[in-house]
Amino acid sequence: MLPSPAVEWPQSFYELRRGEGCGMCAEGRPDETPWGARIFSGSVSDAYLQRADIQRGYTIVIWRGGHVAEPMELAAEEAAAYWLELLRVARALQAHLRPVKMNFNLLGNSLPHLHTHVLPRYADDPRPGWPFPFPEAEPPPMEEAVFNDDVRALRALLAAPPRSRD
Repeated sequence: MLPSPAVEWPQSFYELRRGEGCGMCAEGRPDETPWGARIFSGSVSDAYLQRADIQRGYTIVIWRGGHVAEPMELAAEEAAAYWLELLRVARALQAHLRPVKMNFNLLGNSLPHLHTHVLPRYADDPRPGWPFPFPEAEPPPMEEAVFNDDVRALRALLAAPPRSRD
């Protein structure tokens, strides 16, 4: 079988990679976006609990120290700060929701701005061996009461001073 012909990345990807028209840079650090609510505001990142009913607790942690597309572009101190904040958010999700597994997906193919998808995985996960539990169709929003309760609980956990393991 012959390999598939190469497909070029679109010019718009290279522009976004350079930070031109980057939506994550342009939005600033809002408390709410159309997709989620901010549960954590760190020194270098923000974490947004997502409204889409993909997995309860699905959160995106976004680098906020200027436009960076890849983690290897960070200085050592910046990388340490980002990963420590990411782990702090994941620990709060673990404490509140008690998943059996946590996935960390660092992609950026459609929006090349450093961000990490944090996906709690549960015992009743419909696709436990699959790296992405995303449904084929557009997911509905989370039940509003559950979403708001999770936002309040996670904000409270993340407002507490970090423990030695945070």
